[in-house]
Amino acid sequence: MNKDKELEELFLAQKPHFDDNEAFMASLNKRLDAVEYVKQHQEATIRRYKWAMVAAFVVGIISGAITIAFVLSMPAEIPLFSFSARSAVLVWLSEHSRIIVTTALSLFMGFAVFSIFGNVMDIVKMRKRVMEIH
Repeated sequence: MNKDKELEELFLAQKPHFDDNEAFMASLNKRLDAVEYVKQHQEATIRRYKWAMVAAFVVGIISGAITIAFVLSMPAEIPLFSFSARSAVLVWLSEHSRIIVTTALSLFMGFAVFSIFGNVMDIVKMRKRVMEIH
C-alpha cells in the first residue's frame, strides 16, 4: 500500500507543460495529413478491389457460359478428346470425356464462386475496419 501511495504522489507531483507553439501545430498538421492520405489510399484500394471483383465475376460468367455452351453443343456421340493409344483406361476416358469435362468445369466454377464470395467478405471486413478507425 505504501508503494501505491508513493506512485500516486509521484504522478500528482508531475505537472505536464503544454506549449501552444507553432512547431507542435505544424507536426500535428503533418501527422493529420498523413492519416488523411492513408485513409484516402485505403478507400481507393477498396474501390479498385470492388471493381476487380466485378470484372472477374463477369469474365468468369461469360467464359463459363461459353465453355459449357461449347461442351453441350457438340454431338453426344463424339468424344471431346480421344487418344491414339488403345488402353482400357484411355478408352474409358475418351468415352466419358463429356461427363469428366462438365464435372471439372462445374467444380472449377463452384470454386470460383466461393473464392469471389470470400474476397467480397474480406473487402467488407476491410471496409468496416477502416470505418472503425475513423
